[in-house]
Amino acid sequence: MPIYEYECKYCEHNFEVLQNINARRKRKCPECNRKNALNRLVSVTNFALKGKGWAKDGYSKSASDNNKKEKTDGE
Repeated sequence: MPIYEYECKYCEHNFEVLQNINARRKRKCPECNRKNALNRLVSVTNFALKGKGWAKDGYSKSASDNNKKEKTDGE
């Protein structure tokens, strides 16, 4: 389940909610109790594929090319 970040338009209260992707958006601010006060924010994801280790597992188009290069380098 994704974590959504919300901010109140009125009191600027900022909070996160673990919510099902099909769940309705939050509308009421838990801090000031105003309805239709929340904006859902766009947050940076924590997921990143770095380095060349993931290509060895076949998650890249060039994974077979990398395997061939490693074999020729090792000879």
